[in-house]
Amino acid sequence: MSDLAAAADLDVRLEGHRRELTGYCYRMLGSAFEAEDAVQDTLVRAWRSIDKFEGRSSLRSWLYRIATNVCLDMLTAGSKRARPMDLTAATPVANAQLNSRPEVTWLEPVPDGRVLPTTEDPAEAALARESVRLAFVAALQHLPPKQRAVLILREVLAWKASEVAELLDTSVASVNSALQRARSTLAESEPSQSDPADPLDEEQQKLLDRYVAAFEGYDMTALTALLHEDATLSMPPYDLWLRGHDDIVGWMLGVGEVCRGSRLLPTVANGTPAFAHYHPDPEGGFTPWALMVIETSGGKVSGICSFLDTERWFPLFALPARLDEEGHPVAAP
Repeated sequence: MSDLAAAADLDVRLEGHRRELTGYCYRMLGSAFEAEDAVQDTLVRAWRSIDKFEGRSSLRSWLYRIATNVCLDMLTAGSKRARPMDLTAATPVANAQLNSRPEVTWLEPVPDGRVLPTTEDPAEAALARESVRLAFVAALQHLPPKQRAVLILREVLAWKASEVAELLDTSVASVNSALQRARSTLAESEPSQSDPADPLDEEQQKLLDRYVAAFEGYDMTALTALLHEDATLSMPPYDLWLRGHDDIVGWMLGVGEVCRGSRLLPTVANGTPAFAHYHPDPEGGFTPWALMVIETSGGKVSGICSFLDTERWFPLFALPARLDEEGHPVAAP
């Protein structure tokens, strides 16, 4: 094989691991953009040091070793991503104030297609979606970086303890101990449960259809009926969050009144249903307002997280930059 052909073959082999590596780095870092940077760094390092790859482990294992080191280096400053409910207590709507925090504070949403493997196995697909839910990734952020890596590799990716030990240059006993501590920490702040996005689930689709109708029609009676009594609403980059359908509806009829007349387009994020939220434009049509990630359980909506930095999220999710007066996507010029 010529050098040029060998280089092309290596490119294909490395790129074949991009999606799963991005999923791993996203769980480690809690940021879609940092995960992509980490994977790019991993592939560049792999390319530059391929002559040192001795083949004693698989190429995949070697890439995970590099990716783990990249993530650990990025996490040495002690930074961790969070949701508003991880930082403050719920605020009664009567006292609600919008206080913004820097972008690096927040756990970020991620498109399923960038982090979830393609699989025909429903059980594997459900586990993969569960492992990128906002609540689960937020819970991972409470773990020290190496414990985080151990738990993801063992519990999410189903690596053997011996494989993780080799990757981390440690003992099986150390891996098992780290996993036990990680499980204990997660048990103390167990993430709330929610249903994964499932286009084949007719009941879920009916619930989402009713949610869209209530939100677009700004029918607060209908919306209240769809929300769990202790449902939450959060809006990064603001640290404010509300709990309970009464406070959520109170917000929607107060400061949130600006959302009256909005349009929603369905998408998926973090393994759960989501909507691109477009706001009425005084000049006609609709412009981006938020990426709305929805959590559902027991046939009702249990959480709404509206990520407001649409200049970052809409391109990442390949969402239309504008809707026309009828609510249809406007083709880019």
